[in-house]
Amino acid sequence: MTMFERLSTPLDVRDQFPAIPAGWHYLDTAATAQKPQAVIDAITNGYARDYATVHRGVYQRSSNMTLAYEAARAATATFVGAASPDEIVFTKGATEAINLVAYALPREGRDRVLLSALEHHSNIVPWQLAGYAIDVCPLTADGQIDLDAAEALVTDRTRLVSFAHVSNVLGSILDAPRAAAIAHAKGALLLLDGCQAAPRLNVDVTALDCDFYAFSGHKLYGPTGIGVLYGRASLLDAMTPWQGGGAMIDRVSFEGTTFAPPPGRFEAGTPHIVGALGLHTAIDWVEGIGRDTIHAHEMALTRSAREALRRINSVRLFGPDASAGIVSFAYEGVHPHDVATILDDAGVAIRAGHHCAQPLMEWLGVPATARASFAAHSGADDVEALVDGLTRVKRIFG
Repeated sequence: MTMFERLSTPLDVRDQFPAIPAGWHYLDTAATAQKPQAVIDAITNGYARDYATVHRGVYQRSSNMTLAYEAARAATATFVGAASPDEIVFTKGATEAINLVAYALPREGRDRVLLSALEHHSNIVPWQLAGYAIDVCPLTADGQIDLDAAEALVTDRTRLVSFAHVSNVLGSILDAPRAAAIAHAKGALLLLDGCQAAPRLNVDVTALDCDFYAFSGHKLYGPTGIGVLYGRASLLDAMTPWQGGGAMIDRVSFEGTTFAPPPGRFEAGTPHIVGALGLHTAIDWVEGIGRDTIHAHEMALTRSAREALRRINSVRLFGPDASAGIVSFAYEGVHPHDVATILDDAGVAIRAGHHCAQPLMEWLGVPATARASFAAHSGADDVEALVDGLTRVKRIFG
């Protein structure tokens, strides 16, 4: 038994992922997750056997598809602990969800948003385009959002605090209830970017006390093109649509239009019907394993990887040791793109670049990092392959 096998026992799910052949080590789940066969089957059947429009047709298949689509909304509400399915808006991804809030939320005389230095570009650029003034919360030495500093930065002009629940680069986990308390003490709202958290943490928006929560389906073992915005019912009700078209209306005339209640008013046009079905199946798949089980499994792999990489003198690790399934690192004297290319030749797929987090790269003092990220299907052999691949880097670059 190898060191890596002793440190982590893989979940017995890899054979459910047809896109992961034997000998290939997929360590880029933080970018997008591979899909289990159950999700692939749900998508295939949605198009090949069950497909029809929703919310419009009076024929039986349309009615059935409407029920399935709304069942996906109800399952998503339960998944995040929302009080009602009406607090769940389907979007094309977390990026659109954050844009929706940036453009549709009444500002009530407040024109500032507090972000952190580790945010993904999708939690920076929408606020800039929407005209908010941005304050930036610094990080602690190990890459956590500095909530002590955040307390001083929230003012009576702050409309929102918008933080990543889990960093897509460092894997650091936010103390979200404390962030909520800091925001609410000054009358601000809290939005959490949950893209990296939703697949592995037990998200309960009531316990987190957040006002909005955004995540993407494709990082949750589901399809691309479907995402989720949770919003408190009272806030969604006060928000005006930011896109217009079919399905989101109450009555249309050339003199004026009235809109459907939430969530419908934010879902203009024909939705990604089959995407919602795939998301529902992905949620069921994750819940069938248990997010606590997935998180513990990924944390064990992360510890194993960090311990192994720490023994390589040329490797610099970033972020806290207790990171959620993500290990970012740099190999001294070798560009991360070169590291990733050599690893690819060894059958190991990692991410290399700025990870849509250029301000964080500036804070780290590097142009890019290499990033390995784990999933439910990951195992000790993936960690071992990563370490073996880095020995090739050493042989090539010296």
